[in-house]
Amino acid sequence: MGNYRMCGCFVRKFSVIESGPPPDIADAFRKYTGGGPVMFPDQLRLFLAEHQGTDDGTAGKIFAAILQKRHHLFSRHSLTLDDFYRYLFSPDLNPPTIADQVYQDMTKPLSHYFIYTGHNSYLTGNQLNSDCSDIPIIKALKRGVRVIELDIWPNSDKDEIHVLHGRTLTTPVEVLTCLRSIKEYAFEASPYPVIITLEDHLTTQLQAKVAQMIKDTFGEMLYCPDAECLEEFPSPEDLKYRIIISTKPPTEYLMGKSSTRKRSKSQKDKDSDDDIWGREAAADSTDREDGEMSGSESSEGTDYELLSGTSDYKRLIAIQAGKAKSGLKQALRVDRAKVKRLSLSEQKLEKAAENHGEEVIRFTQKNILRVYPKGTRFTSSNYKPIVGWMHGAQMVAFNMQGYGRALWLMHGMFRSNGGCGYVKKPDLLMDSDKLFTPKSQLPVKKTLKVKVYAGDGWHLDFKQTHFDKYSPPDFYTRVGIAGVPDDVVMKKTRVKEDDWAPVWDEEFTFQLTVPELALLRIEVHEYDMSEKDDFGGQTCLPVSELRPGIRAVPLLNRKGEKYHSVKLLMRFQFV
Repeated sequence: MGNYRMCGCFVRKFSVIESGPPPDIADAFRKYTGGGPVMFPDQLRLFLAEHQGTDDGTAGKIFAAILQKRHHLFSRHSLTLDDFYRYLFSPDLNPPTIADQVYQDMTKPLSHYFIYTGHNSYLTGNQLNSDCSDIPIIKALKRGVRVIELDIWPNSDKDEIHVLHGRTLTTPVEVLTCLRSIKEYAFEASPYPVIITLEDHLTTQLQAKVAQMIKDTFGEMLYCPDAECLEEFPSPEDLKYRIIISTKPPTEYLMGKSSTRKRSKSQKDKDSDDDIWGREAAADSTDREDGEMSGSESSEGTDYELLSGTSDYKRLIAIQAGKAKSGLKQALRVDRAKVKRLSLSEQKLEKAAENHGEEVIRFTQKNILRVYPKGTRFTSSNYKPIVGWMHGAQMVAFNMQGYGRALWLMHGMFRSNGGCGYVKKPDLLMDSDKLFTPKSQLPVKKTLKVKVYAGDGWHLDFKQTHFDKYSPPDFYTRVGIAGVPDDVVMKKTRVKEDDWAPVWDEEFTFQLTVPELALLRIEVHEYDMSEKDDFGGQTCLPVSELRPGIRAVPLLNRKGEKYHSVKLLMRFQFV
């Protein structure tokens, strides 16, 4: 029972009433029990095979787990309707996506995979004055991130190496601290290789020093190919438990002597964070990637001198990086004799996708493309990752310390393939004979039906007055698709007023032209007539890994951390 005070003297009383099984579930129970009051193991097995599409021999284990969790002793060998409903509403027994294990072919070259990639991985907060630390690196690795970026700079005496966001007020952390933490936590979440991308601002002497630190820290874990240039990238399987260094060879680093170019108003970046789900607070990050200059330090109006590098440092670089020095079209040319990594800002990728879309996709079939946030994302926001994925970009680099819808999509994509940090690109992005064109109108390949039955758990995870001081919350659910432009859509349920355990029982249909790249977006909000609607949970699931049937969907907070109790009961059908 919850009491809500009105006008300082009146009290309204509301009970938290758990909703009973929706009609679909009661009908399924009656069907598989033959109208009887209880369900036996063989009947549950038939339900799992026919209704849920699960015929993997786990029915016995599930049945035993349900019996162990239930709160009564009605029968030791059968399930009541309430037991059956509680089982379906249990995320650990009835998860929404396929088994939490690696199932994709991991023997293809690295360029065949989307790779979970961090940007400025050492920052604890914003891009201008937050602390640098190994803590966000550890958190990222524990989540399964496989690409860690370190910006390495000389200290004030130019005799030691710091990791920091250069030309800002961020406080530095020692590079050795970061390297040691990477070694300790690299393979806690996944056995597949960790790639360290270095943004290097060091003298040749300090390059030699950091090379020795890297060798001393990682030893045999370090992957150093014999050939100076690789003709083809090794596979994630070949590189299990290995550390890979990626940066530009030292002789290619440029140091600016002077700069006169100023950024005109017309060149300022426009936020493209709006979408059909509504606007989020804008946030951004200054940036220099792989020696690439930006803003007032652009290459125009600047004189340069070449910096020579040390051979020890150069030998550590397994994935050579470069930038579009001679123009984008030239940079996107495929060299059959060697592979490389190219870095583009989010704006440059959008321009490349607009003007050279096929060349980008062809480039990423053999080479690696890294995309990074534009230089005005000071508060560590992120951009829409789907543009990079649609064009085959393997490393869509994100600020992992923030939160927001873009990062939720990133989390959703890399729930795929057991959360190992490597997701095999769909075949349509690897077909060199018939190049995929995201803008072209494609026929509907698959139709997904999503039914939102009910939600529960908020009264356990939130204070009584968290959503509304005067009454229980008014929840609604938004469901939609992120993917190629023709597939993008958002729909929502009606608002269920004054109910901690809302029942909607609404179904939505999504027609998908490229289901391989589609993500199912789910958000719950609490309607507020006078202010902005309150957040009640979210998740993002790869459509390709949805398990058909009635499923329990656990919800996450804004940071992507799972709530203890909040969940939805949903049904997924492919037709």
